[in-house]
Amino acid sequence: MTTTTGIFDGYLRRLGTTGPHTPSVEGLFALQRAHLERVPYENIDIQLGRPPGIDPELSARRFGAGRGGYCFHLNGGFAALLESLGYDVTRHVGAVYEDADVREINGNHLALTVRVDGESYFVDAGLGDGPHEPLPLREGSHEQGGFLYRLERLDGAEQGWTYHNTGGPFPVMNFRSAPATMADFAEEHLRLSTAPDSPFIRTLAALRRDATGIDLLRGRILTRIDPEKGPVERELGSAEELFDALTGVFGRELDDLTPADRDALWARVEQAHEAWLASQQG
Repeated sequence: MTTTTGIFDGYLRRLGTTGPHTPSVEGLFALQRAHLERVPYENIDIQLGRPPGIDPELSARRFGAGRGGYCFHLNGGFAALLESLGYDVTRHVGAVYEDADVREINGNHLALTVRVDGESYFVDAGLGDGPHEPLPLREGSHEQGGFLYRLERLDGAEQGWTYHNTGGPFPVMNFRSAPATMADFAEEHLRLSTAPDSPFIRTLAALRRDATGIDLLRGRILTRIDPEKGPVERELGSAEELFDALTGVFGRELDDLTPADRDALWARVEQAHEAWLASQQG
């Protein structure tokens, strides 16, 4: 086991776990559950025009300070933490799609696999609405808390795996078997965090997964997704309600936001909400 450095101390405290850590299936599952429950998928800094880099040590420090991120931050930081604890981690170039039939890989997602106790697992803390626990890296269906997932081999031009989440907004995520490095995601991170047509630029989003459901924020719409009861939506009517949801529901500390930041973020959310309402009337 590799001893963790100070880089990961705050991160582990955020996860509510203390050492010593010895690589095990039980330990891996516990770490993914804690990560999904306590470190949100969110794009606040991108919305404010100051996207954080994807260096894993930077992400780890940000998580320790109460921030979140999107897949390049979340899985990048999580991979580095797992490696510091002695896990055998492989990074993969992946891609999420709205079309369930797509079998391409455009590099807009970082996926992970971890080998421990003689078995390989699909590990992902960066989908937002993904599995609460790792999935065995083998073909088949897996049910967790009423949500159904499926893994199948990806053949043809791209050799790898396809992850299916039929109940999610992005029902497919494909990833290559070949190992990747963080440098492989730099160009796509720049596009996703700065391009006007990027969904991270257009809409404030936050997601959090727990054992029984998913919390989702898109603009002013806060949704709790329960596999048995279905989604329950609530429109947030004020900046105070928005910031209360970000801290209370998603666990995102906001002490890094100035009053001007809060005003700017709420203005962006309102503008996007009005544009969305107009599009619904068209």
